[in-house]
Amino acid sequence: MNAATLSVSQLDFARALLDARQPCPAGLRSWNGSDPAARFAVHRNNVVSSLVDAIVDTFPVTRELVGEAFFAAMARLFVSHAPPRSPVLTLYGDEFPAFIEGFDPARRLPYLADVARLEVLRVRSFHAADAPVLSPDEIARHLLDPQALPDARVEFHPSAAVLSSRFAVVALWAAHQGLGEIADVDTARPQSALVLRQQDDVAIIPIERGSATFFNCLLAGVPLGKASVAAAESDKRFELAASVGVLIRHGALSAWHSSRSRSS
Repeated sequence: MNAATLSVSQLDFARALLDARQPCPAGLRSWNGSDPAARFAVHRNNVVSSLVDAIVDTFPVTRELVGEAFFAAMARLFVSHAPPRSPVLTLYGDEFPAFIEGFDPARRLPYLADVARLEVLRVRSFHAADAPVLSPDEIARHLLDPQALPDARVEFHPSAAVLSSRFAVVALWAAHQGLGEIADVDTARPQSALVLRQQDDVAIIPIERGSATFFNCLLAGVPLGKASVAAAESDKRFELAASVGVLIRHGALSAWHSSRSRSS
């Protein structure tokens, strides 16, 4: 069998493995003479079930919001459309929020995709690399040099990420952790969150819209001065000191770079 034929065979096998509508790939044989189609069906079921289980593990709140049966059906469709690209199943599902957004039966819950995005960030944060954290004293030393602040750049801890949503995703997440009642959540209220690993757990920290803009700019390498201006333009209530205080209080920074000192 040449390389081209092998490639086509692998493609056919992969398609049939994730889609029960596809027939058993031609040319399969069993070692004991049993029906290869029956054995392939068992293998297909095991593979799909393991992938669906991986999605269930990553998106527990999304699952609770729609119910077990609805989620299982949605996850099975996703698996058939977006098979994993890595053998690390804990990272499988990055494309699931976008799939939810285009899934017609889920349109009655417009916040569902952003809840799933928050859960993706939580898993990424949990498995992110470790790094040192700047102490409050180290950050205070940089803040005492106001002339260097506008051009300063910071590095976030690798586990840090920001999500901004048109919906109350933080409140929905909290309600499913037993922190408040889901019936009391105004889902149409925009919310933002800083996602950050702390010790062995991941914190979902509610932040204001201006802080979200500020943090996203800093994550992109924008200096503090320009990031602060962008944040103030996005939210007139933005307070620089309060936003920096969030970063200090939660240990979100790993390094500080300024024109006077390349790094902390």
